[in-house]
Amino acid sequence: MRVMVIVKASTDSEAGRPPGTEQLAEMGKFNETLVKAGIMLAGEGLHPTSRGACVRFDGKQRTVIDGPFGETKELIAGFWLWQDRNLDEAIEWIKRAPFDGGEEIALRPVFEADDFGDELTPELREQEARHAAQIQSQTQR
Repeated sequence: MRVMVIVKASTDSEAGRPPGTEQLAEMGKFNETLVKAGIMLAGEGLHPTSRGACVRFDGKQRTVIDGPFGETKELIAGFWLWQDRNLDEAIEWIKRAPFDGGEEIALRPVFEADDFGDELTPELREQEARHAAQIQSQTQR
């Protein structure tokens, strides 16, 4: 199962203050462990919302809202995408992460094709397979 591991924003991350060298080194070691274990598929930190935008959809209307956005507790500072046997395994991995400042991490299973049952018709499954193949070929360039 794929799991999105969401690192919630903090006052520091929203202020654009990057982690220090020691914290970056600790996170690098943790990421290396994840990669060697075949768990980590992707992972990145995000710039503060002051450098981003949000698009609100209301019928045919599209409204662009420049950052910063809302309360810090509702924002994301970074993420990982992991491949785990189950959610319990992902929880055990995140417990090893080098966080100690009151961070809050959310773990959310990613929908897989089989989760949609008969609603995902053979034609739609074929379309998804084509998209996956195209993405794979683009990332190998």
